[in-house]
Amino acid sequence: MKKTFLFLAIFTLIQFTQAQKYLSRTAELKFDASVANMVEIAAKNNKVSAILDIATGKFAVNALINEFKFKVPLMEEHFNENYMETSKYPNAKFSGQLTNFDASKLTSKGSYDLEGDLTLHGVTKKVKTKMTLVLAGGKVMANCNFTVHAQDYKIEIPSLVKEKFAENIKVAFDGDLLTK
Repeated sequence: MKKTFLFLAIFTLIQFTQAQKYLSRTAELKFDASVANMVEIAAKNNKVSAILDIATGKFAVNALINEFKFKVPLMEEHFNENYMETSKYPNAKFSGQLTNFDASKLTSKGSYDLEGDLTLHGVTKKVKTKMTLVLAGGKVMANCNFTVHAQDYKIEIPSLVKEKFAENIKVAFDGDLLTK
């Protein structure tokens, strides 16, 4: 009897703990470094991992750099080999905290402050943005936008093509996170 109770207690605790985390392995991360009247420099990655712990408000993302897809294959090759050096720096990571998060209000669309560390090209910098979250149909829909600067992450843009790259690179995250 004691073993059965202990098993049920542990099983219930595991289920409760897991229900606090929502994750995705198919979130989308896009960036746009285009300049008006120039060649489009934009890509997206649909194989991004993300996790949200609604008990603590912690949020993390991991993206493999070589999964970013461009309209022009040659641009993708230059991005991976010359700019992002994916053999040396294969992924980008974000780890942060929703600072004004209230899990009880998650059923309605809410905007939360998100602060954390973005590691890109071997450099870690603080990022602050707003994240929109809504719980519907058993999933948490999450999205946010922010900008990065290539020079902040030691990404070198050759002077020959520098005028074709936006100084402020727009980044957008969008994901449907399911319970773990």
